[in-house]
Amino acid sequence: MRLLITTFAGIIFGFFLGVSFPTISLTKMNFPSSLFPSIDITYIEDKYSGLSTEALLDAFNTFKANKVMSVPSSKDNETKIWIPTNPRGAERLPPDIIESESDLYPRRLWGQPSEDLTIKPKYLVTFTVGISQKYNIDAAVKKFSENFTIMLFHYDGQASAWDEFEWSKRAIHVSVRKQTKWWYAKRFLHPDIVAPYDYIFMWDEDLGVEHFDAEEYIKLVRKHGLEISQPGLEPNSGLTWAMTRKRDDTEVHKVTEERPGWCTDPHLPPCAAFVEIMATVFSRNAWRCAWHMIQNDLVHGWGLDFALRRCVEPPHEKIGVVDAQWIVHQGVPSLGNQGHAEGGRAPWEGVRERCRKEWAMFQDRMADAETAYFKAMGMNTSNLIAHKWIES
Repeated sequence: MRLLITTFAGIIFGFFLGVSFPTISLTKMNFPSSLFPSIDITYIEDKYSGLSTEALLDAFNTFKANKVMSVPSSKDNETKIWIPTNPRGAERLPPDIIESESDLYPRRLWGQPSEDLTIKPKYLVTFTVGISQKYNIDAAVKKFSENFTIMLFHYDGQASAWDEFEWSKRAIHVSVRKQTKWWYAKRFLHPDIVAPYDYIFMWDEDLGVEHFDAEEYIKLVRKHGLEISQPGLEPNSGLTWAMTRKRDDTEVHKVTEERPGWCTDPHLPPCAAFVEIMATVFSRNAWRCAWHMIQNDLVHGWGLDFALRRCVEPPHEKIGVVDAQWIVHQGVPSLGNQGHAEGGRAPWEGVRERCRKEWAMFQDRMADAETAYFKAMGMNTSNLIAHKWIES
């Protein structure tokens, strides 16, 4: 009886002693290596850190019984992986398993992955489209060879209505109603997704391409070292800027003369380092910079054309207009008509008003960001000149 009472009292005392210390750190305890030969105690502690000591020991016994093992541990935990230079969030992965970039290449559901792609397109062209412009887009797509991935952003939600075109079955379709190409670009064309492409074409839907050949265009862009470019515009199609007007005496031009007082510097927009946003073509590196400059809430992209010069150096040499491959801007306000009519105004009027507001907001943000940077660097900002344009 004495033995039984003593044993029972010891169990009760041990139980209350254990619950008075709800958690312990197994990593602070020096267990013999022969007792726990190859189990990562730190892993078990992390996984069950919110449990009591009893539950923790039960979990440990389960690990041991089932021979579930983590990375082999050592006294100094040397086999844990932590690589700060890996992409953010992937520091615990071995570098050789990391795929930090992706692509837009469709894959098969069967066979060997290495045999999925018979050709890897080198360029990407995107159109933001509505069904009313499908025949114009059909004509445009036929100007791009199999070296191009075709991607359509559908602002009217009618992606399936394009199935009559054979090329549409190979194209990538993204459909969100009443969104602009810059909204799509910010969300679906991250630089790490489009990294396989040497050039990215960001085009509107209302462009005439009778005198345009995409492969020849790429040759001229490479020849003249253009990182950001656009085809020349037919002079009679309604131009806003002299820079984008097609010239007949040259393959490419990078500077122009504007109306008096429009250019404070001959190397700055709109006299140089300038293209419009209707038919812009970016190199891979230039797009990586431009993507980061696109604002999430400023969806029309007004003002970007004046700021693209910040993405290349020297901008008056790396930005230009390709005259030998030219297009016609038809000026069809399809997306503009997707606006909301209110106060007796047409839908496009509200859209245009939003565009103007966004332009002013973008310029203010850019000026504020530059001022904040130079102040942080201890530089005098009084000599900074805000280069602003607001359409009258």
